[in-house]
Amino acid sequence: MRGLAGKVGIVAGGGRGIGAATAHRLAEEGASVVIGDIMGDWAGEVADAIRASGGKAIGVRLDGTAAASQGEIVAAAKAEFGGLDFYHSNLAGGTEGDIDALNCTEEVLDKSFAINTKSHFLATQAALPALLERGGGAMIYTSSGAASGAAPWQVAYPMTKNAIHALARHVAAKWGKDGVRANVICPGLVLTEAVKQHLTDDYVARAKKALPHTRLGQPEDIAAAVTFLASADGAWVNGQVWHVNGGAQMRD
Repeated sequence: MRGLAGKVGIVAGGGRGIGAATAHRLAEEGASVVIGDIMGDWAGEVADAIRASGGKAIGVRLDGTAAASQGEIVAAAKAEFGGLDFYHSNLAGGTEGDIDALNCTEEVLDKSFAINTKSHFLATQAALPALLERGGGAMIYTSSGAASGAAPWQVAYPMTKNAIHALARHVAAKWGKDGVRANVICPGLVLTEAVKQHLTDDYVARAKKALPHTRLGQPEDIAAAVTFLASADGAWVNGQVWHVNGGAQMRD
């Protein structure tokens, strides 16, 4: 990708899966990467691997649902690498007990909003001033195909993921003239470590058969899209929701 050499970015939720793959890809393209994860040792392991391959990275513990922790990871980027050019807000979870509108408890709803909406909002509040100091940059949010998938078995997760879309469009509309771009990626079924633990071989086979593609998704597929949006090649993409799903949902 063009324009990533010398840039500084944060990958929240970068200790495993999509986030880890994205951190590696960004580093390969020349960016300095700050990896944040609630599992601080995971973030450190990814950073160690990047440095061992000749890249620039540090790992820090990040509680994305806490404003202070979000501020600390931005401060770490500035202290270690001199500033911030993009932030990939990639936290997700809180699906246990998320059943339907009559059976989802208030506790489950609150947890889902904290992880899947509040964390992205707090990331935005922490990162925007640093991006504006650099004359602009990119906010890149991970949502989900669940936001538009109309699943009868889940209610809180799709609701909270839809909120990210509104947040990104607000940021794009409010700060686009200041050089800030904000976009969303909605992954389809991506075979991360966490996903593989919960899927049977039969489910994977049926999912692949139903998909109008030759394979299911890999973390590197999403990493490529994030990297494009962070790069100079993505300079004219703003306020968009991209579905990266192998054709599982075909949307305008």
